[in-house]
Amino acid sequence: MASSFSSSSSSKQFRSSSQQLGDMAFKGVGNLLKVLPTGTVFLYQFLNPVLSNNGHCHTLNKYLTGILLTICGFSCCFTSFTDSYVGNDGVIHYGIATTKGLWPSSKSENLSAYKLRFGDFVHGFFTVLVFAVIVLLDPNTVGCYYPSFQSSQKVLLMALPPVVGAISSSVFMIFPNKRHGIGYPSSQTPQEYSQSSS
Repeated sequence: MASSFSSSSSSKQFRSSSQQLGDMAFKGVGNLLKVLPTGTVFLYQFLNPVLSNNGHCHTLNKYLTGILLTICGFSCCFTSFTDSYVGNDGVIHYGIATTKGLWPSSKSENLSAYKLRFGDFVHGFFTVLVFAVIVLLDPNTVGCYYPSFQSSQKVLLMALPPVVGAISSSVFMIFPNKRHGIGYPSSQTPQEYSQSSS
């Protein structure tokens, strides 16, 4: 009876540690995916099979897929330069980060704490890089633009996501993002933001 209890508890410990490892992996992937705008990724995943003809592209499909990739890539980068704040009126306001603060801004509030920073450019670049990896893993895009790549470079396609994920995660830890761009609610007033970014 005691031996069955000890084997039961050791299997629980094994499941517990493997579950913890799985939870950590999913948390890492989730944190990486938080970098990308959800609406942009959804739009890409929804429209790409239609525009790429499920990977069997004709010339028109290649152009339409290219336009979709350009728009989604731009959207990923652009959202790295947007921010929001709760104004004195209690309403959430959105704007684009500039060297002086947010644009458009109200005259009554000091938004200089929201200035453009070097980290915004780093986030913009790596957000596009992560989106590019998602595009490379999509069989419709691979089948449309470079069908021979899928079979001949399978090792690269398998190794690229973890490498880019590790590099991006490290960079995002060095340059943490405090922006709440378009689509992300802000709970901070401009005064609270300037105190937290100091």
